[in-house]
Amino acid sequence: MATAATNSASRTVWSRVRSVPAAYPFAFGVVLSGFKTSFSDLLVQKVVEQREKIDWKRNAAFATFGFVYLGGVQYMIYVPLFSRLFPGAATFAAKPIREKLKDSKGLFQLFAQVFLDQCVHHPLMYFPAFYCTRELVMKEKPDLAKTLATYRANLQEDLLALWKVWVPGTLINFAFMPMYARIPFVAGISLLWTCILSTMRGGDVAHGEDMAGGAVTRATLVMMEEGFGELFTSPVELDRHKHHIMLTASGTDKKGWVALLAREIAESGGNVTHSKMVRLGKEFIVLMHISVEPGAQNALIRKLKKSKELKPLNIQCGSISRRQTGTYEQAVMGVRVRCQGADKPGMLASIAESLAEAGLNVESLTTELQRHNSFSHSGRTDFVVTADCVTSQKMSKEQIQAMVRRLESIKDMLVLDVVDIRVQHRTNVRD
Repeated sequence: MATAATNSASRTVWSRVRSVPAAYPFAFGVVLSGFKTSFSDLLVQKVVEQREKIDWKRNAAFATFGFVYLGGVQYMIYVPLFSRLFPGAATFAAKPIREKLKDSKGLFQLFAQVFLDQCVHHPLMYFPAFYCTRELVMKEKPDLAKTLATYRANLQEDLLALWKVWVPGTLINFAFMPMYARIPFVAGISLLWTCILSTMRGGDVAHGEDMAGGAVTRATLVMMEEGFGELFTSPVELDRHKHHIMLTASGTDKKGWVALLAREIAESGGNVTHSKMVRLGKEFIVLMHISVEPGAQNALIRKLKKSKELKPLNIQCGSISRRQTGTYEQAVMGVRVRCQGADKPGMLASIAESLAEAGLNVESLTTELQRHNSFSHSGRTDFVVTADCVTSQKMSKEQIQAMVRRLESIKDMLVLDVVDIRVQHRTNVRD
């Protein structure tokens, strides 16, 4: 008897729980969507990005978007609005599959709902609301005009990612879910989608807390109070007891060029430090710094020039002189800037101008083209710039923040996906 009573009570409780979505559809959808969206972002931050410290501003942006838009606005769209636009939707959803296939009007309304949701609602309402919510919550001084420019630049990629999840999900929702269950079903599928959205767009906005350090995201300033070390110092300054040679070479690409050139240099007593070698089209291009013992440089250069095997590389060599102490201001801080975005003309010029305007001197800069890889597989080509810069100006934290804000403006100006800024202070300045 006791067991039967317990089972009966359990069924009663479960029956009441199941009745909540139908009895309070709006409130249930708001609460579920808000907590689900917050949980998805937390999951991405801890599991995917493996952050030690949660970015609560970012999570607050996702939670706000979940409660207000996903739970509230989407309920008004999916239930009252779509019920009026498609009065037969609820009846169609309740039919068996065999009867659905015979209902041409119902099928038309089904695909019309999917079209309106995926091609009108999401591009014109959902994504603008997401970007604006994120900007308002995460930025101390929101700039909605720039935010909407970012939204437009990302729209194609965002929609391709969205449709891979939501076109099949929406078909199931509109075809089978009763009206009261539409928001809970959307919230369930949205758990996956929000994880994707958090990964793609969660770290695009930098804000005050990032100034103190923490995990590096797409637009994060990391201040490392450790020694400046020798990260931004040319090897010419590192060894004053050596002679330094700059070698440039170019020729038709052939397997084994690097091994042959490196072996000739090593056998002549040369030591390769910094180098850059790349194939461009059919040409193989070399830029190399070599240090040798004083007096041995001429023999090394002659050997390289006379090598019949290396002749097709058209090797050119020249000496590099050390900068004299006192003729230049020593660096007290280094800044590494990495930018990535859809390739277009003028990007390097704009980035270099921004670095100069920030008072930074470029020590090393590399650029490359990469195939853009994302969930959407858009297939676009990205331009990537990595610049190691120094400054001789001592800056307070406020001045560093101002410099970083100036550099971060590159992101909006060029509509970039990534602007990653890292700062190091030099504590062991030497002559």
